[in-house]
Amino acid sequence: MASIDRIEWLLAKKEETVLNVFKLKTMVEENDTLAVLIYGSPDPDAVASAMALRELLNQTKPLSRCVFFATEHVIRYQNAEFIKEMKVDIEMLDKNRLKEFRLIAVVDAQPTFFGDALGDIKPQIVLDHHPCRTVWHASLADVRSDYGALATMMTEYLLVAKTRIPKRLYTALLYGIRSDTNNFERDVKLEDIGAYYFNFMRANRQLVRRIELNQVPDRFLKYFMSVYSHKKRFRERVVSFLGSVESADACVQVADFYIRIINVFHVVIAGLVKDRLIIIFRGDGYRHDCGAIAIRSFGSLGTAGGHRSAARVEIQLDRLKAVLGDNLSDKSISNFLVQQLRRKKPAHD
Repeated sequence: MASIDRIEWLLAKKEETVLNVFKLKTMVEENDTLAVLIYGSPDPDAVASAMALRELLNQTKPLSRCVFFATEHVIRYQNAEFIKEMKVDIEMLDKNRLKEFRLIAVVDAQPTFFGDALGDIKPQIVLDHHPCRTVWHASLADVRSDYGALATMMTEYLLVAKTRIPKRLYTALLYGIRSDTNNFERDVKLEDIGAYYFNFMRANRQLVRRIELNQVPDRFLKYFMSVYSHKKRFRERVVSFLGSVESADACVQVADFYIRIINVFHVVIAGLVKDRLIIIFRGDGYRHDCGAIAIRSFGSLGTAGGHRSAARVEIQLDRLKAVLGDNLSDKSISNFLVQQLRRKKPAHD
């Protein structure tokens, strides 16, 4: 137990966390109402962080109401199974309903990610670990882009607040860290490792394993075959456009698979999802910086960012049409991807 005590001390000693927990506790009122916003399709890190924030505030002063909202439905099977086991309900974001809540929090995202979806509503709480690319304001803003998972930061918050952590929440935090760091294959720091071990000792690990064993829906197999037949390979990089796909998760699943192929160190998989072109980057975190490449190649056309080993780009269809002269054929988009990726680095890179 001595090692656990040392880990708790490491996670609970950060002055920044102590100050923010104090601020959080002063923000909540008796019988308060809280809406927690998740951008995109809810993933384990976002859901675990939302659960942690709810637990912390609820044990400070019991909330009369707390609702989780997301901009997209849950699509990935493991995530749906995880959310079901965590007994969490997530509703679709409706900016008119947000006016029913006094406190608005954004987890695993930033206000500008939501575009016009929030209208004139300004979240008071923002907790995230993605790089900050644009200017926004919140009463409590804690963005730590060097953290591998937001669940790590929320573990610190819970420990500083001396919150009683239920086993289900330990399990959620463990899975959030595990999934967002891709089992520590992506960029992490000592705090991620410490938080993982802390939650690992108390979580339902058998449940996590059961969820992880079921990964790829059989309807996605056609996308794997599409890449195999039509991929463009440039030495150690694989680039492929899947056409129209049902969700961004199809691109993620394919990219995660192909980065495991021998002598493939950088994968770029794109697909059209409703009104956007989604581009998913995966890398070994050593030879290439996926986040930097995504920003350099596509940052001027849409939202782009990420870490060394994983990144994402979203380009609105109207913007893509303008760039490609309304030609959205598979060949046109495939060539566009290759041309943008071949853009040379600025001299100072």
